[in-house]
Amino acid sequence: MKKLILLIAAIAISTSYSAQIVIAKTCVVSFFSASPLENIEAINKASKPLINKSTNEIQIKIVNTAFVFEKALMQEHFNENYMESEKFPNTIFKGKINEKIDWSKDAENKVTVTGKMSMHGVDKDVTIDGSLNIKGEEITISTTFKIHIADYGIKVPSLYIQNIAEDLDVKLDAVLVPFKKN
Repeated sequence: MKKLILLIAAIAISTSYSAQIVIAKTCVVSFFSASPLENIEAINKASKPLINKSTNEIQIKIVNTAFVFEKALMQEHFNENYMESEKFPNTIFKGKINEKIDWSKDAENKVTVTGKMSMHGVDKDVTIDGSLNIKGEEITISTTFKIHIADYGIKVPSLYIQNIAEDLDVKLDAVLVPFKKN
């Protein structure tokens, strides 16, 4: 009987914990660089943000080589010359939602997330505004923010200074669902 109770308790704890984690079903991260000579846009659909609802912690790992550009040469320059993707393969954000969220109620929530962005070998404390919408088991997150590339040690050769903006507009849209163990 004791073994049965322990087994039921272990299953309940395991199920409860995994129900607190939501992970992306879909996610699109994009950035846009407007400059006098050329606009540059890239889209990444390979990222998987997750949220721990019990702690309000959020994290995302973005594989830098998964950004797709209109022109192959742009993609090559991005990975080899600017992001140095072989040396710095990922951009990682780990943070915490500052507002109290009632995860049990459908609602649209304006949120701020404070955390650390790790990009190109540089860690920087950031606060990002966004929205978090709960509808049933699905959670939609959306944010738009700017990244000042010099803050992350990304250097633009003087020859290309007119081609690449100092600030990039970054956008993230994702739909998250409860994590299910297989």
